[in-house]
Amino acid sequence: HMETTVPLIAFHSASFAQYAKKSRNRCIVWRNVILMFLLHTGALYAIILIPKAHPFTWIWSYMCFIVTALGVTAGAHRLWSHRSYKAKLPLRIFLAAANSMAFQNDIFEWSRDHRAHHKYSETDADPHNAVRGFFFAHIGWLFVRKHKDVIEKGKRLDVSDLLADPVVVFQRKYYKTSVVVMCFLLPTLVPWYFWGESIWNSYFLASILRYTISLNVAWLVNSAAHMYGNRPYDRNINPRENRFVTLGAIGEGFHNFHHTFPFDYSASEFGLRLNPTTCFIDLMCWLGLAGSRKKATPEMIKARKLRTGDGSA
Repeated sequence: HMETTVPLIAFHSASFAQYAKKSRNRCIVWRNVILMFLLHTGALYAIILIPKAHPFTWIWSYMCFIVTALGVTAGAHRLWSHRSYKAKLPLRIFLAAANSMAFQNDIFEWSRDHRAHHKYSETDADPHNAVRGFFFAHIGWLFVRKHKDVIEKGKRLDVSDLLADPVVVFQRKYYKTSVVVMCFLLPTLVPWYFWGESIWNSYFLASILRYTISLNVAWLVNSAAHMYGNRPYDRNINPRENRFVTLGAIGEGFHNFHHTFPFDYSASEFGLRLNPTTCFIDLMCWLGLAGSRKKATPEMIKARKLRTGDGSA
């Protein structure tokens, strides 16, 4: 296999050298590099603690993961970024608290950057431009300063609706405090107080491991779902339908559909199927806490598939 291996190694070496050369012109945020290294190291260590922890701690950690995910998917993404449905004050407060548990920037910044991601997708104004490669789209974008186009064009976006929401403004004002409480203190203290779990196990499982997994699952939407999968709705854009991402990100992997119909509250043609976030929003509507769900019609979807789809539907 020597004849095929050598060119392959040369290809990857050349790609890395090219990426490194481009990176010289960017300012690396070493604080983020170090913190992410420590976080992922802590998560790897947490895995060996799983057998030593109480089963209730496993369940609690998973519950925290679901709440964390909903803070992003049902909250910052489908509600605040796309306004695909309306939520009453109690639900908005819950989603804001869940979003602080997610610790992926406050609702205002997350939503503003996500709107830039849609409006300027796969350009330098896209915060996690997948054209720069899997690593950049996944985590590398956090290791460098934002491209000037992200900042300049981001300022042109209309975010008046976000600033008009007192829940968004309050969370942004007290974001650091809310992150300490929701992302770290609450997940750690509940197992310790209610069933006598050690603080050590609680911290590494319910906080560190849960947080690390939730981050990587969310990042896969930016990376894998922009590179791997089919494009039944629009073959002219990069986002793909990726079932693996859908399972991990509780319904966010129908990405070709989502970029084609970003206003759809379900972010999918298939409603509740493989979509816990849609289930949650529907439940909130049934309870009277949400409403005004926006949906692409079957006729609209069918016409788009025929016009721009890749034929895989």
